[in-house]
Amino acid sequence: MAKIDRVLISVTDKTGIADFARRLREFGAQLISTGGTARLLRDSGIAVTDVAEVTGFPEMLDGRVKTMHPNVTGAILAMRDRPAHMQALAAHGIKPIDMVVVNLYAFEEVAARADAGLAELIENIDIGGPTMIRSAAKNYQDVAVVVSPEDYAGIVAELAASGGGLSKETRWRLARKAFRTTADYDRAISARLDAGNADDTGPLPAALDLRAARIMDLRYGENPHQSAALYGTPGAGVAGAAQLQGKELSYNNLVDLDAAWQLVNDFDSPAAAIIKHTNPCGCAAQDTLAASYRKALECDPVSAFGGVVGFNRAVDEETARECAKTFLEAVAAPDYTPEALAALSAKKNLRVMKVAAGADRLVVKSISGGFLAQTPDNVPFDRASTQVKTARIPSDAEWAALEFAWTVAKHVKSNAIVFARAGQTVGVGAGQMSRVDSVRIAAMKAALPLAGTVVGSDAYFPFPDGVEEAARHGATAVIQPGGSIRDAEVIGATDRLGLAMVFTGVRHFRH
Repeated sequence: MAKIDRVLISVTDKTGIADFARRLREFGAQLISTGGTARLLRDSGIAVTDVAEVTGFPEMLDGRVKTMHPNVTGAILAMRDRPAHMQALAAHGIKPIDMVVVNLYAFEEVAARADAGLAELIENIDIGGPTMIRSAAKNYQDVAVVVSPEDYAGIVAELAASGGGLSKETRWRLARKAFRTTADYDRAISARLDAGNADDTGPLPAALDLRAARIMDLRYGENPHQSAALYGTPGAGVAGAAQLQGKELSYNNLVDLDAAWQLVNDFDSPAAAIIKHTNPCGCAAQDTLAASYRKALECDPVSAFGGVVGFNRAVDEETARECAKTFLEAVAAPDYTPEALAALSAKKNLRVMKVAAGADRLVVKSISGGFLAQTPDNVPFDRASTQVKTARIPSDAEWAALEFAWTVAKHVKSNAIVFARAGQTVGVGAGQMSRVDSVRIAAMKAALPLAGTVVGSDAYFPFPDGVEEAARHGATAVIQPGGSIRDAEVIGATDRLGLAMVFTGVRHFRH
């Protein structure tokens, strides 16, 4: 195991670097550094050689050129077991570098700012850093590459245990992490620059980049014989939610949590949604969160058993105590009061998730041989853009119920039918091959009276039979996109039955 004799250090993230450098010096390593890193090390009382002394050139072009020089890249890339490489170093007076400690300009931090201009973005693209990282990773047999402060402690421990060297296995692990780092960096640059030129590519990217860090392994996928893991961005959306209590998450828990979270966040008022197998078996939007949960539960208390619940407000004690009365798999909310957490803790297996808002992204699904990508279905309800197609105009109460039903229908698998009153689902029919069957199932599942409800349909009624079936169960108004070649027949049947019908002109299929 070769000893680490010379180390190049040039970091943007200076967390822990002085302590790490001090330990490297204790193992006898000579330190070479650049700019602000070198100043920090000197100010910390650590001996360091400026990279300009190694290259024979000062940093130039406003710091754009510092380390790109044969005296540096040659010192990193030379393979120690190749005599010709070592002879070339000796001929030019170049001493090998055994470790590279480099992290990159904070491009992603700058790119996250909406006001970042192109010139600022370009200036924050690191050139020398990726070159040093890739050089060291390519020559991992002889050079260790360190790209993250989180690795400092482990490296110091191994150096201490080995007398100043790192194993080949450790260098290989660090090299793989280094290549992931530069790949992520290049992807971030490409994605941000493409985002600034939407006219070139439209709303969908020219290349679909699905790279994401693995957050956790899951026990299994949809079924026990399938392996699964969660990938995403820590801290954002359901994928990055903080688990405050409960058993480990399953693949199906996460899918249902996301369905619940998306649904409740389509409402401005306090809302609760109970999800079973990705479909809402109850949803309500009332004046308080507790009232919303109770109303959601009333819709289908049988299906709610073992469900997943989403809230769009911080959960209070009253709401938590209501949840604790039923067996639930998981709860998602933006926050919880201490009293709510205490009430939920009585259900020790209940998964309690604190979810932070995440930006809308492309909706991606895999198919054999490729992927499908689309923009999110985030068209809000706009009464002004709708058309009343029947002789009877909806009453104010019916309008409120229609808007609610339409919002929920967007989150029900097609063919989707929702019977509702203002702020409460009454019956949900999902995933059927025929729309009239969805109406029948929604009516059959209803635990509350259907008389006086309205019906929301995610797509048009192809025949009058769906509206006729809804009317038979007591519905008084219908909202749908319209667009069938038989719209006139459907409208005629609706008029004959004395119902009101609204066309939105927007379809909400969810396959």
